[in-house]
Amino acid sequence: MALLVGLNSPEMTEHLGGPETPEQLERRHERYVAAGDSDAVFIFKVVLQPENVAVGGVNFWEREWKGEPVYEMGWGVLPEFQGRGIASAAVAKAVELARSLGKRGAVHAFPSVDNGPSNAICRKAGFGLLGRTEVEYPKGHWMICNDWRLSLRQYT
Repeated sequence: MALLVGLNSPEMTEHLGGPETPEQLERRHERYVAAGDSDAVFIFKVVLQPENVAVGGVNFWEREWKGEPVYEMGWGVLPEFQGRGIASAAVAKAVELARSLGKRGAVHAFPSVDNGPSNAICRKAGFGLLGRTEVEYPKGHWMICNDWRLSLRQYT
């Protein structure tokens, strides 16, 4: 919960409609705990070693996008740990896991068009930019995002 509180700062949520209320954050924490029993939602805490400090998270979950069953991915790293490649490394590991599951053909990410660092992470991870789209996040808040897609298919 402490990590979620840190990731809920105005600085971290400026591209996501702003911070969640304490009640919304508590419900998010409950969903994350419950996801431990799910095979459709994957939530990972990013821990910096050797310090053993929780610095962020990367998640992916099943969804349908434009008629295709895909994963959607999101991430965040606390401001004091940004700029070190931590989010890029975490996203790469999450993509590796999503690919190994063999359940979905692609993963999408939907960073705000104004979120330069997250768009750069998509580019670095090998996602292809499909264009702009409107996404509801959080519920009731529509935002203009870039639709990034990465194939999870193994080619031999």
